[in-house]
Amino acid sequence: MFQSNVFDYVNVLDRAADASWLRNNAIGNNLSNVDTPGYKRQDVAFESVLKKALGSSHYKTMDAKVASIDLDRLNPEVFRDYADYSYRLDKNNVDVDTEGVKLAENQLKYQGLMVGIKQEFSNLQTVMK
Repeated sequence: MFQSNVFDYVNVLDRAADASWLRNNAIGNNLSNVDTPGYKRQDVAFESVLKKALGSSHYKTMDAKVASIDLDRLNPEVFRDYADYSYRLDKNNVDVDTEGVKLAENQLKYQGLMVGIKQEFSNLQTVMK
């Protein structure tokens, strides 16, 4: 059977888009609970997971690194920010302005990922012609 790594980048971009979607939900939860006493903000750890999956070898090409990623281990992790800092008396650590900036950043990242996925499929279409 013919084995190809054609969808390696698409699969990684898909996981990154899923992580971005989860982060969008976490930010929405944070904004919804801005007035909830004791609420701790949520975030999503994906970039560190991806960096670890890609490894730090300087002797491998990016294609080889992406081809060697185990997609089952490339899962975003939602976590609560339990850091003791909070400038509010109710111990809530959500800042509306910061969350708004994070939301805008995440939306731009998601749009970029969608463009990347579309480009990968466009490249495949070009090759198949």
